[in-house]
Amino acid sequence: MRLILALDAATEDRLLPAVLAAGHDIAARPAGGVELASALRSVPADAALVSGSPRMLSAAVLSVADAAGVRLVALIDGPEERGVVAALNLREAVDAAAPWSDIERMLAGRPAPDPAEAERPSGRGRVVAVWGPTGAPGRTTTAITVAAELAIGGRRVLLADADTQGASIAPALGLLDEAPGFAAACRLAGTDALSGRELERIAERYRIGDTSFGVLTGLARPSRWPELAADRVTATLRECRQVADLTVVDAGFNLESDEEIVSDLFAPRRNAATIAALREADVVLAVGAADPIGLARFLRAHADLLELVGPEPVRVVVTKVRAAAVGVSPASQIAATLLRFGGITEPALVPWDPAGCDAALLAGRTLQESAPRSPALAAIRDLVRRELSPSGEGAVRDPLIRRLRDALRGGTGPATPPIGAA
Repeated sequence: MRLILALDAATEDRLLPAVLAAGHDIAARPAGGVELASALRSVPADAALVSGSPRMLSAAVLSVADAAGVRLVALIDGPEERGVVAALNLREAVDAAAPWSDIERMLAGRPAPDPAEAERPSGRGRVVAVWGPTGAPGRTTTAITVAAELAIGGRRVLLADADTQGASIAPALGLLDEAPGFAAACRLAGTDALSGRELERIAERYRIGDTSFGVLTGLARPSRWPELAADRVTATLRECRQVADLTVVDAGFNLESDEEIVSDLFAPRRNAATIAALREADVVLAVGAADPIGLARFLRAHADLLELVGPEPVRVVVTKVRAAAVGVSPASQIAATLLRFGGITEPALVPWDPAGCDAALLAGRTLQESAPRSPALAAIRDLVRRELSPSGEGAVRDPLIRRLRDALRGGTGPATPPIGAA
């Protein structure tokens, strides 16, 4: 293993004989944070042993290590260095006085068991992909609201932004996306260096009330899409299953794979991240907007989605439901349109709530925090209870949602032709 050593003199003197005796190569020995960042960028290495002091360890250094795919292990000495490591949420840290065997185990990605492991989900976590056609049907709002609702319900949740066209989870939640977490996880997965600890370190924590969920932010620039190769996305989501009860993925809209015909067989695919996320998902929430254009786009793309993943995992969600864009009895009209042109039954209907959604965007918060009485939130909460609840409980408590459900079953509203019908 090629190592970068960025340690204080006393710790390096103690460990250097053991490092060499174990057959490791010393790739570089930087003396400060700037030199360490430069070495991580330019020197091929498998891992770096770094002092936990603030002059050596920083968020910029972690970002460079993630980009280079180098596992970084901090050796901490004293409360100040413990505070630095805690502030950076760096999980791979060892006491500076620990024996070499403990440090080497951490370097190899096999840390000693700790009590936090008992809190991780037993067995296979689920992946929920949120997809929708072009035209801003509400994919990101739905993904954020679903993730927040699951976390409030006591589940361990990760929210990942896999949209290579226009990642937006970070700004929607008021988070910094200078070092995109999902891309960093994919890079580590590409070198077989992604572990549960690395994943939890990379993920930013979003606090909501007395709970929180992890957020893997998306690409700050769409031009970086080649970082999200299909095999990396798949490997990352499979590791997410080991860390979280549910991983909610905000996927891109484009399902086309025509570039395979006109480009080299092994060239990167712009839509690979979306396709890989959908294929890996246990549940796909297919989101369409409730207006004539939005529904037309959704029905065309929905057929492609079924070809890609089949009908079993797909749950249809129609957002922005309002009479102004559809006509009287919008629930009945939407249900009839989806049934006639797509064979879709029992879609989840989300009422249009521009005031609540705008308040959430303005504050960079979730609907649960900014508009707790939002009818859109009530509809998504009902969706989570019916489709993602471990017990399968689906009692509908909100009267508006009950009326919408009754309308779908033909219980209320005048008979009206489907949207677009003659």
